[in-house]
Amino acid sequence: MDTPERRQVRDLVYATFASEGRAPSPEEVARKTHTTRDQAQDALHALADAHALVPAADGDAIRMAHPFSAAPMGFVVTPHDGHDDRRWWGGCAWDSFGISAALHLDVRIDTSCPHCGAHLSYHAGPDTPPPAGLAVRFPKPAAQWWDDVVATCTAIRTFCDRDHAEQWTNQHAPDSGYIADAVTVWRLAQPWYGDRLDPDFTPHTRDHNQALLDEVGLTGPFWNLPL
Repeated sequence: MDTPERRQVRDLVYATFASEGRAPSPEEVARKTHTTRDQAQDALHALADAHALVPAADGDAIRMAHPFSAAPMGFVVTPHDGHDDRRWWGGCAWDSFGISAALHLDVRIDTSCPHCGAHLSYHAGPDTPPPAGLAVRFPKPAAQWWDDVVATCTAIRTFCDRDHAEQWTNQHAPDSGYIADAVTVWRLAQPWYGDRLDPDFTPHTRDHNQALLDEVGLTGPFWNLPL
């Protein structure tokens, strides 16, 4: 976001996700920023290079702008009060908490346990942690997340409990990943995503985010962000 034009595009993408639960098309970005489609696409590519958003596989449409996803990824997030008909796709367990943090909104999160298939529906908000006992499995070390961030996010799932996460890991990906308490992941999401929609948002530095991981007890080689 090193130019005002890219900042304008970034803010439009996030505002559209927040208010409508979808990503704007490149044509919509061009129209609303009073630029050409090529200029809008150049800005979107630059934002993708800066990890401010994730392009779709064809490199044209927007796939994700963390914590939001433009397509289903295993988590449905809706306002908890039931009086708001917005709906968002959560990119992963962490991002689902991140949507709540970014919107400063209590939400209902619906997903399923990968091990037993049970439907999981739970309340979380900026001041409301998820139910104790839920577990979240991270598939790969932090240094590898952006090697394929969509695949990484797809595999950060919520389980009924630690036992189910461990059983699933033993059956499908032995000796890999990290299992965290969902409450820990919720705590991490608050400062990681809480300022994402602020009008004066500044991208976090690597050291800042590493400190956030440290503060919630996610330490050691698995959690070392890339330099």
